Amino acid sequence: MSTSDQDQDETVDASTTAPISAPDDTADAEERRLTPRQARRLRIVLSSVGMAAMAVVLGLRIASRSSVLVVGVYGLALILCGIVIELSRNGRTRLGSWLLGVGLVAAIGSDWLLIP
Repeated sequence: MSTSDQDQDETVDASTTAPISAPDDTADAEERRLTPRQARRLRIVLSSVGMAAMAVVLGLRIASRSSVLVVGVYGLALILCGIVIELSRNGRTRLGSWLLGVGLVAAIGSDWLLIP
C-alpha cells in the first residue's frame, strides 16, 4: 500500500466516522416547525373558530335584517369551514389553509359589497 492510498483511506475513515454538525440556526428552525399532526390540529382549531365566528355573525345579521343573501353568504362560509376541517383531517393542510383564507375574505368582502 502506497502513501497516497493510506492518505485516501484515512480521509475516507475520517469522513465516515465524524458526525456532521448542523449549524445552530438550522436546529432552531427545525425545532420551531410544526409536525404534520400539529399542523392538522391547528387548521382544525382555526376552522372551528372560524365556523363559530361565522355562526355568530350570521345570527347577528339575521336579527338585524332577514335576507336570503345573508343566509347564502354566511351559509357558504360555514360550509367552507366544514370542508377545511375535513381537508385538514385528511392531511391537506396547505390546501385547507388557502381555502380558509380566501373563502373567509370572500365572505367578508361579499357581505360588505353585496348586502346593504
